[in-house]
Amino acid sequence: MSTHVKRAYRYRFCPTDVQAAELSRTFGCVRKVYNMALAARTEAWARQERVSYHQTSAMLTAWKKTEELPYLNEVSSVPLQQALRHLQTAFTHFFGRRARYPRFKSRKKSRKSAEYTTSAFRFRNGELRLAKMSEPLRIVWSRPLPEGAKPSTVTVSQDSAGRWFVSLLCEDPSVKPLPATGQAVGVDVGLDHLLTLSTGEKITNPRHERRDRAALAREQRRLAKKEKGSANRARARLQVAKVQTRIADRRRDTLHKLTTRLVRESQTIVIEDLTVRNMVKNRKLARAISDAAWSEFRSMLEYKALWYGREVIAVDRWFPSSKLCSACGTLQDRMPLHVRTWTCDCATTHDRDVNAAHNLLAAGLAVTVCGAGVRPQRSTPDRQSATKQKPSRREP
Repeated sequence: MSTHVKRAYRYRFCPTDVQAAELSRTFGCVRKVYNMALAARTEAWARQERVSYHQTSAMLTAWKKTEELPYLNEVSSVPLQQALRHLQTAFTHFFGRRARYPRFKSRKKSRKSAEYTTSAFRFRNGELRLAKMSEPLRIVWSRPLPEGAKPSTVTVSQDSAGRWFVSLLCEDPSVKPLPATGQAVGVDVGLDHLLTLSTGEKITNPRHERRDRAALAREQRRLAKKEKGSANRARARLQVAKVQTRIADRRRDTLHKLTTRLVRESQTIVIEDLTVRNMVKNRKLARAISDAAWSEFRSMLEYKALWYGREVIAVDRWFPSSKLCSACGTLQDRMPLHVRTWTCDCATTHDRDVNAAHNLLAAGLAVTVCGAGVRPQRSTPDRQSATKQKPSRREP
């Protein structure tokens, strides 16, 4: 059995008019099948019955034979079956209390994508052909695939800005545990500085959304003036999406560089288990917190640590990292956000963020040595300890 990491390689491609029409039709059918299966399972759930993946697969066969849904036969059956599998996974996470109840896919807001397994595509000599297509996709090979790579799944998608992407999932033998460094670092996330390390280094928050805020506001004003349902409104919506995707691309690139650097330099990385979903309810800070993308930072850090043999420790969110003196251990009563430096009774002057990073590191190392939490144990939605969590296996 292979122990290689499965990694997704994502590329842009330029479809022909025929391919674009076929893929758009496939996206619509995938969405239709997903929503119909979800409706059937929801109705059964109301009757206190459970519907399995195999039952929805039988429903799909019956739907294809009806007079109302003949177009389901015009696209490859594999993406439709994969949609049912994704729905089954969503319900598994729901019943395991790891996610909310699955939601219906919207034509305008949901991601347009279709997943093909090995029976529905052919990859040979650098050419990728999908089922129901006579020509290979014109892919922009921006980086090479691993030598001898054999994709197990191919996912085709179109983002809100109209860009087409293909993602090939394959084993990557180059991803191996890095040599042990023995270094440990505490990381405190923030808004003025995106990251503050226990080494004293502060990494500036690039504030990608603020850089394009004027352009985004201008395009959104233009969009608001267009008549709903008109071609002009569709073009204006596309311009808004282009600004938003430019912001997202820059943010993702920054986070990839930071997380890769942290994983390469440190054996143990200690972070704080923040509830970003609740924090963005603060109307004054919601935009800045969303732009900082703390959840995405943690997700990247965890799967890269898993790849390269590092350890990520998440300290309980209620641990008073900012109010605790890292020199003498004295706990301050209050520490308002506007206080950036403070002096303890032991005469030690602290930078708020650096002190928090020091305390996080100490708490994380205590967890590794003693195996006990620094605060009363709490459970995350997947029922793991919030004080120390093993990163889950995932593909980028």
